[in-house]
Amino acid sequence: MYTPVCSIVPNNDHRGGAVTRAEDSLLDPLGPEDPQEISGYRLLAKVGEGGMGAVYLSRTRGNQPVALKVIRREFAQDSDFRARFEREVLAASRVSGYHIVPVLDHDVDGKQPWIATSYIPGLALDDALSRFGPLPLAVTFQLIGCTAQALSAVHAASVIHRDLKPSNILLSSNGPWVIDFGIARATDATQLTQTGGFIGTPQYMSPEHALGKTVTPATDIFALGLIAAVVATGRHPYGDGAGISIAATIANTDQRPPDLSGYPQPLREMLAGCLTADPLQRPEPGALANWCEQASGRARRDFSSWLPAPLTKEITGREQASRRPPQASSPPVVGAPGTAADHAPARPAAAPPAYAPTQASAEAPPAAPTPAYAAPTQATAPTTPTPGSGPADSKTAGSGPSFRRRRRLMIGGAVVATAVAGMVIAMAPGSGDSATTKSKDRVGSAPSPGAKAPAQAGYRPAFEGKPISLRYPSTSAGFTSVDLDVPAQDENGGQGRQIAGQDTELRQWPTEIQFRTTFGKSLGVTPQECSHAAKSKPMPGNLVGAQLGGADAISQGDLLCTVTSKGNLALLKITDVVKDRDAASREGGAWGGITGYAGEVTLWKPVAE
Repeated sequence: MYTPVCSIVPNNDHRGGAVTRAEDSLLDPLGPEDPQEISGYRLLAKVGEGGMGAVYLSRTRGNQPVALKVIRREFAQDSDFRARFEREVLAASRVSGYHIVPVLDHDVDGKQPWIATSYIPGLALDDALSRFGPLPLAVTFQLIGCTAQALSAVHAASVIHRDLKPSNILLSSNGPWVIDFGIARATDATQLTQTGGFIGTPQYMSPEHALGKTVTPATDIFALGLIAAVVATGRHPYGDGAGISIAATIANTDQRPPDLSGYPQPLREMLAGCLTADPLQRPEPGALANWCEQASGRARRDFSSWLPAPLTKEITGREQASRRPPQASSPPVVGAPGTAADHAPARPAAAPPAYAPTQASAEAPPAAPTPAYAAPTQATAPTTPTPGSGPADSKTAGSGPSFRRRRRLMIGGAVVATAVAGMVIAMAPGSGDSATTKSKDRVGSAPSPGAKAPAQAGYRPAFEGKPISLRYPSTSAGFTSVDLDVPAQDENGGQGRQIAGQDTELRQWPTEIQFRTTFGKSLGVTPQECSHAAKSKPMPGNLVGAQLGGADAISQGDLLCTVTSKGNLALLKITDVVKDRDAASREGGAWGGITGYAGEVTLWKPVAE
């Protein structure tokens, strides 16, 4: 039977920064002691509270749900904590990619520091294992493969997690999410300053970490191997002893490696590669992700019924509950501790847009209000999905390909930065129904060719009909980013990128489009019709492969509307679908040979009422 691990930090009830609820999926209404607003973010409900602080549900100006965590006063008053907190937040802002919850906004200088991230109402992996038991082998491989892909982006940003464990992985209907990089460790370091202890979870430490040596990205791979063993079988490779005794056994791996004979193939093959004592001999995350995709028998990002039915039901209930924030039971007490004036930093609050967003559910990872974050370096294109997610049989899981061993350190030993990609419990892309819009505007008929988009009350035209080319990346590992506020597109946010991560409305991979703000198809070209479509007719957060040939296909003449990352209203008219007959036989074949789109962008700015 799986037993959740315990941190060595006393009274560590923040669960690595992510507040989760195993027994109750509902949000709490704001109480008299809770703030109503934090630096322009109106708080809708209380997600939970832990040892580090309280987490609240809010929304961006673009109506994207965010988890906003306010740090407890005792930590805020500690100068060492503030310094660590700032370093972790800045490091986390560099990380972006699949299965990573991004940092969207923060304030490290105010009376009480806070951080805002995407909101995922998922279930922590350790809670899932405790309540539902080990997962089927094929599901385990898909989960580990996605997590390895997340680690690729983390390591590419010169960041090491250093505390990867089941409680730092969230399960959602859109796959697993890696969370909780550095905020919890900033707190842990503050608590342990006087004790001389070390930070981490002993059951999931690497040998070099347990021995106090310099850690490299390979330490995360060792932890991921331990997680894989526990997820698939409920058994830890180093036994069920106390945390410190397990850490001591792990530290001795070079002399006495774990006995893996009781684990099924091909899991045993993967564990042998990940749990080797020599960090240089462990697989790199990209190679591990590709191996797991083959072993699972389905595309890495095919999350249709990817979890067992009871677990899916639990997660669906949480996601549905998150779309209906409870109302406050009583008005806040003026001047009480924790009111908005007490919490809000010195910066001015953002003015609300003239077209006030409704409570529509977000369909994509939210666009960040302020910080930039780096792009992932690996984005392996999914193959055609293989139906089913049950236990892998000998034909499905089979004997996987050999790992490509590490021949060098990915990042120099001096680079041991940590980050805060999580403590987040955030809305996963592509999930949920939207609430009924408050707009009473008439939905117009389809526009005639060359129709103009007239300005109307509440909107100020910024520009109209600017051309834009939405081309797919030139390499299979690349992606392109689109900023509709300019409008502009660039390729591969890693080297020489011009568009910052938080300014991106959509991204294109060779076989996928990811909408980072909520898009809807409009029937008209007025700003009212466009705003109505963005709020009440959301498209899926991701379009993958054959989905572009279905009901959500992007076609010539489509009018795609969204509230941009800067709070403006954008209309993207698709004027052409570019196809390459030869591309259909290559990696992008699932798109039917589509290599990009041509379009025109019209932008309106809100006018304060």
